[in-house]
Amino acid sequence: MAETTTHLDAVADPQPSAGHRTAAADPATDPHARIALAGLHTRAQELGRLANVTIDALADPAAALRTTGPDFAELARETVPRWHFAMLNDHERNDALAVALERVVPPGATVLDIGAGTGLLAMMAVRAGAKHVYSCEANPMMAEVARQVVAEHGFTDSVTVLAKRSTELVVGQDLPDRVDAVISEIVDCGLIGEGLLPSVRHARAELLAPGGVLLPRTARVLGALVQSEAAARLNRVDNAGGFDVSLLNTFATVGHFPVRLHTWPHRVLSEPVELAAFDCESGPLEAGRRSLSVPVHTAGTAHILVAWFELDLGGGVTLRNSPENVSSHWMQAMIPLPTPVEVTPQKPLALELHWSETKFELR
Repeated sequence: MAETTTHLDAVADPQPSAGHRTAAADPATDPHARIALAGLHTRAQELGRLANVTIDALADPAAALRTTGPDFAELARETVPRWHFAMLNDHERNDALAVALERVVPPGATVLDIGAGTGLLAMMAVRAGAKHVYSCEANPMMAEVARQVVAEHGFTDSVTVLAKRSTELVVGQDLPDRVDAVISEIVDCGLIGEGLLPSVRHARAELLAPGGVLLPRTARVLGALVQSEAAARLNRVDNAGGFDVSLLNTFATVGHFPVRLHTWPHRVLSEPVELAAFDCESGPLEAGRRSLSVPVHTAGTAHILVAWFELDLGGGVTLRNSPENVSSHWMQAMIPLPTPVEVTPQKPLALELHWSETKFELR
């Protein structure tokens, strides 16, 4: 699909003020308030379950220290997403990162790797010429995996794994000084879902030395209008077995979520347009909104906006998860339209795209 020009107006996304909060709903008369109240009960039940599991583990520490038991398996399932396996088996992604690091990491540099995972990027950075890499990981279990993988490959003296979020790191405490380069690939199908914007913004301001290197350099999100009732039904239901069950739509995802477009019947109704662009080196990397005017080339019913990213890693290397790249472990991002819209060629569709620090949505 060829890219076309679209009218884009980007502005900051204002946050609601404290004086404009919505009045509390009454669970006695509001069915949605009752569902929200049930959600609080669900959360309380889960906290109670976790407390009981912890008490049982403390009562039998020997069993708790095994990785073969059911409690550990449940913990791993809940806290270590399955996409780690697909990601590490994505050879296109691995090769692109290795090449980019070889080209952009300054020889003898001190590097901060945001999102250690198994320590792969940190070890690649050392192999590319870095003197030392500080690799931070928010999940303590994954941080321990990274430490052991790093040690197994003989990188203990050149890679330090920190079990912290990058936004918690302090120069002079966690890092001896500002680093020469910051590398990170904490991106989801829609680019921003894993916190790339606030993480890079903080690292750039607080942890990177003046004139330091950032990977990625820039990123942009592209999208196209798609007719696909099947894909739209992944996030909406009206009737089932002759009964109205549309109340379940209370739980529908508001922001973007992953979809493997080629696996669902669909028709692309527009050329790709740029939805958002981010400059990691000097851009604001904040929440915002954009007025889009999407040129339509095929008549039909637009159900969703399908989006994908192009990630400029530097050194002439780009990663993308466009629909035609079916080998990528990243799916595409599905952004539901508020309601289906009939579109015709020669009549652009106006949309209002909003993004927070972690999600895209149409309003």
